[in-house]
Amino acid sequence: MTECRVDESKIVDYLLNLNHPDGAAKAKFFLGGGFSRDNPSALADALKYHYKNNEPKEKYPDRFGGMRFVFEAPMRVPDGRKPNVISVWTIDDGEIVPRLITAYPGD
Repeated sequence: MTECRVDESKIVDYLLNLNHPDGAAKAKFFLGGGFSRDNPSALADALKYHYKNNEPKEKYPDRFGGMRFVFEAPMRVPDGRKPNVISVWTIDDGEIVPRLITAYPGD
């Protein structure tokens, strides 16, 4: 499993959107690390790297017939730090490429 997908709307409209009701705290974290809505591919690439270079902490079937994968590991951010990040991915039923669901700061 090396290919994975991060939709730009997931980055711009959710993970880097300070006005999103569920994503504002995540946006504060990622923007505070140096990511920017002007360059959504930087966060997408960092999350893809996070997926490709770590082993899942959890793996389980979801209620829609797909599989969920939870990764928890340090992730390099533009300001040079490597905070612990949790990213959640799904492989939807009938698909083969994992898709990002969410990401947020870990402990």
